[in-house]
Amino acid sequence: MRKLRYVLVLVLILAVVSGSTGVITRADVIGDQIRSYIDGFRKETRCNSVSAAVLNEGSVSFYGDRSGLYQIGSMTKAFTGLGVQKLIVEGKVRPDGAVSQYLPGFKAFYGSVPQEIKIEHLLTQTSGYTNNEKDYPPAEKDQTLQEWAEGISGKELRSLPGEKYAYSNVNYNLLGAVIERVTGKSYKEYMEKEILAPLGLDHTYVTVDPAEKTIKGSRLGYRHAFTYEIPIAEGRIPAGYFYSNAEDMARWMQIWTGAVDIPEEFRKITDEVKERLKETGDYYSGWEVTESGEIGHSGGTPNYSSRMVFSKTKKTGILVLTNLNVAASTDSLCNGMFALVSGNTKSGIAKDVWTIFDIIFTAVSLASVIAALFVIRARKRTVLLVTGTVLLLTLISVCVTMPLIFGAGLREIAFVWAPWSFAGGVFLLWTDVILILIRTLMPGKNEDRKKTS
Repeated sequence: MRKLRYVLVLVLILAVVSGSTGVITRADVIGDQIRSYIDGFRKETRCNSVSAAVLNEGSVSFYGDRSGLYQIGSMTKAFTGLGVQKLIVEGKVRPDGAVSQYLPGFKAFYGSVPQEIKIEHLLTQTSGYTNNEKDYPPAEKDQTLQEWAEGISGKELRSLPGEKYAYSNVNYNLLGAVIERVTGKSYKEYMEKEILAPLGLDHTYVTVDPAEKTIKGSRLGYRHAFTYEIPIAEGRIPAGYFYSNAEDMARWMQIWTGAVDIPEEFRKITDEVKERLKETGDYYSGWEVTESGEIGHSGGTPNYSSRMVFSKTKKTGILVLTNLNVAASTDSLCNGMFALVSGNTKSGIAKDVWTIFDIIFTAVSLASVIAALFVIRARKRTVLLVTGTVLLLTLISVCVTMPLIFGAGLREIAFVWAPWSFAGGVFLLWTDVILILIRTLMPGKNEDRKKTS
């Protein structure tokens, strides 16, 4: 009998230890997979700082620096959207109200015919504006939101309001201007007092607090990430320039999944927003529905990229913040982490367009240096002319196609968005062309060489 009791106790102890070990092992395995995934991302992109938060059944795990501030890019739109939704609930703004009702004198045209853009169109990205910065220039460094809005007024739309979806920063910057006019407060004052403070987001900022630790942004160049900071124009903030850290953004996920208590007013607002997000591709108030049915949004500035995705029905979500503009790679990391936590197969890290450009123009820079050495030694004028023609055509194609592809000026692409290797490669190509021009204008020297030989 005594032996039987010992056996039962031993079995019970083993069962408890075995069960506990199983839970810990599973969590450890997922944690190790996520850390390995992040390491793979950093190796692929050359990004030197990644912070992530995993929300699983309401509880949060962090990876990397959880307190350092990052720019969160277009994830800012969801904050601006929530600010507008609050005004809608309070009856101060109507979804079907025209923008001109809140920004007196504001105009828009399609086919030279005046059009009324509604608040609803801005929230759903169906206003008729696009993200082409040549058509709709973003705010300059010293422009206020109101000054920028006045400059956008009167522009020709690319489609009728409400007709088709086209993602545009213009829409959410205009919503920021509407917030200012309706409330009589600056966008910064309204968002901090009416949105961020009540939600307990104490380390999320409209403009960065110098007292806080900030993770410096970076920019690719020749397969390295260099520290890179840019001035932020006030008129661009509502669409994409908040600062936050992993802790606050994890709370932001918990707010939207109902994993934390918030004022009832905001609970109703967030529920109403999620009700508008039903089908794949739906966009509303700074959120969109993914192909797999989750809700999420990405963010990208010239020196940061980020993404958040969460389940509409479960208290599960993923946040990724990085200090490098590799948005496609950041998206794939975030989506892959969500797949891991959900028990699905993760995908590989996608190559971002700027990573591809960095590889290409690193090679172009190297080839240009070799070409310069070849040009210096070349003796035949025909060879110089053929080489110069090829290089000139390459330069022209780059300078013409890049603005068409990215909807921005070549200067903006080369000195703000693209990797440093792009500017370096273009400069070296021009140097080669000029060098060839000089060499072809010196026929006498070439003839002397022929005679000497």
